[in-house]
Amino acid sequence: MAEEKTTLLAKLDEIELRHGEIEKQLADPTISGDSVKLISLAKEQGKLKTTVAKYREYKKTIASLEEAEHILSDNTADEDFKNLAKEEIRPLEAKKKALLEEIQNALISSDDMSIDSIIMEIRAGTGGEEAALFARDLFDMYTKYAEGRRWKIEHLSFSPAEMGGLREVVISIKGRGVWAELGYEGGGHRVQRVPQTEAQGRIHTSAATVAVLPEPEEVDIQIAEKDVIEHVCRSGGPGGQSVNKLNSAIKLEHIPTGITVSMQDDKSQHKNRAKAWRVLKSKVYEHHLSQKRAERDSQRKIMIGSGDRSEKIRTYNFPQNRVTDHRINLSLYNLDRIMAGDMSDIITALRNHDREQKLKNL
Repeated sequence: MAEEKTTLLAKLDEIELRHGEIEKQLADPTISGDSVKLISLAKEQGKLKTTVAKYREYKKTIASLEEAEHILSDNTADEDFKNLAKEEIRPLEAKKKALLEEIQNALISSDDMSIDSIIMEIRAGTGGEEAALFARDLFDMYTKYAEGRRWKIEHLSFSPAEMGGLREVVISIKGRGVWAELGYEGGGHRVQRVPQTEAQGRIHTSAATVAVLPEPEEVDIQIAEKDVIEHVCRSGGPGGQSVNKLNSAIKLEHIPTGITVSMQDDKSQHKNRAKAWRVLKSKVYEHHLSQKRAERDSQRKIMIGSGDRSEKIRTYNFPQNRVTDHRINLSLYNLDRIMAGDMSDIITALRNHDREQKLKNL
């Protein structure tokens, strides 16, 4: 424990040093005209600010505690001074412990909380029309949760199925803490229930996949146009629609990573191109984040962020009104509430588990 604390304090010293370096750079008149660098430095300073302030308060508390302990051990000290020092020690110890916990929380959550925009992709998996209906249910669940948090939702792509389900939907969700709360949702989702199309009343299993991508700001990632190949083609859809008469569908291919994005939801080629670039930037950004995490976390697994669709993360069992998250072995018997958008219990459990894992590896 002492070694872990020493390592943590050494890390905090590095953070405080970096905060000081940023302050000097921001005050440097030679970079006053470089708006991109200024924004980047200001963002980094903002992320470090809370941690540095808490750490400085922690060091002041340690100094006060050491002073009180010195008075107690001083045989020449006045008895009244000793009594005052003795009264101060317990609240100072409590403050020290609380500050250290707050610092740890700030360290493990600063990156997640700084991302306030995501792109979410929901696709029907195995199960035909029932899978498409389940994808629609997941879309409704996330939409209701986001609306309850007063986050902004924007539809980027919407592909309906025959019975009111969804083959695929891509949305942008913006708001404070959106990545910290919904970043755990990426992966395979499975449903067990009697489908609307089932006359015998038998329970079927269907699936949908979800990917959650942090949406970067311009200063977070730059993609050179020379690294992207653009393909223009006619949008698909039922014959006779005006969308078929225009070369409006856009496909972007990022050469360095091999990532491709297609967008044909809008009749406007310009709008499809803008949406495709947004999704491409998010996917390339997530690709780079994943590489960094792989390097940093090679000896451990962090739950948030991968959005790996091959991994089954959750089962929704309607007959038992049960939802099970397989990553943390949690079963809740309030599936009706969760599907209605009340996801707080499951999100809190996932965040607490993730926090414990990060604290162990801080």
